[in-house]
Amino acid sequence: MREALTGPELVALVRRVFQPRPGEKALAILVDLPDAKVPDDPSWAARREIARAWTTELNAHRAELGLETHLVVYPNVHTNNGDLPERAWFHAGGPLPSVESLDPATSIRFADLYAGHPILIALTKFSATAPLKLAAKTQPIRAATMPGFREDMIPALRLDYTEVNRRVNLLKDLLDRAEGANFRFATPAGPCELHVDLRNRTGHASGGLLPAPGVAGNLPSGEAYIVPYEGEREGNPSRTAGVMPVQFGDEIVRYRMEGNKALEVISDGPRSREEATHLAQEPAYGNLAELGLGVLAAFGVKPIGEILLDEKLGLHLAFGRSDHFGGQVGPKDFSGPEAVIHIDRVYVPETQPDVKVASVDLRMADGSAVALMRNGEYAVGF
Repeated sequence: MREALTGPELVALVRRVFQPRPGEKALAILVDLPDAKVPDDPSWAARREIARAWTTELNAHRAELGLETHLVVYPNVHTNNGDLPERAWFHAGGPLPSVESLDPATSIRFADLYAGHPILIALTKFSATAPLKLAAKTQPIRAATMPGFREDMIPALRLDYTEVNRRVNLLKDLLDRAEGANFRFATPAGPCELHVDLRNRTGHASGGLLPAPGVAGNLPSGEAYIVPYEGEREGNPSRTAGVMPVQFGDEIVRYRMEGNKALEVISDGPRSREEATHLAQEPAYGNLAELGLGVLAAFGVKPIGEILLDEKLGLHLAFGRSDHFGGQVGPKDFSGPEAVIHIDRVYVPETQPDVKVASVDLRMADGSAVALMRNGEYAVGF
């Protein structure tokens, strides 16, 4: 049986997530289009069909919702969290256009789109979280980003997000007060220890509610996250250092971290050599950009192989771009627009079965320690 949200469920979802305000008249559902460089695939095509169906259902219930819904298309940007193009196109109905058939004369600037659409939902292949977070700082918008969304994620949209938010905000409060996090991972090759510097930073809560202009975040959601200190203050280098393991298939790649960057790969194997080459060619890729703490595993949600959902289940660490979270590394630090990336590594048994999170301890400003995780489970009481 196929999963689908009914019209009333979609109206309830928009109301719960965005809490539309008096005077708001329209929302936009964004999709990116395949091209010759990144051809279509079944999941992407299905996601665009979901976007069309949601647009149709929401417009069928526009009197109930109080908003008109517009489907908006744009050429894909070839990488996750790369800057959006300057222009997009409204889709009036029928089959979606190809990139080649888009007429520049009928396009609209994203800045003008934002002016008339304070609520946006991005059902895209490539994540638009970073550019929409940055746009929300200067434009009167709030946006839910859903890169890689699939039909089997729909149950996660029906969770009790009041309780999700409560847990997420508890974790955010801990991150706000922490100056560092000490990780101990167990791997077949032996333990790996990593210290992540959390000084000079505050956490963020992404609990699936976006009621106020100026924010953008994933949906489904359920995480607290923070950008590690990247050492941008003169005379105050980052203290992030140690070894970070990441499992790719049967191989565990071990990155040597120093100054909040992966400086080298100290493991050997095909993927290790590939990652070492990537670091040498694109140093910003090795920036430790995020420490994230998802909570959805406790609600019975299982990973499905899509980062959008999987990272919300538990611990994750990310490499790459951080400026959209309040960090220092952005597109200028990469070799080109299509090299910009923010990539999460999720530490739950289903995604990295041979990398065990033995312990995570937060070091607080007063010198005390808080046991955050033990044996892959949260040790803090919710």
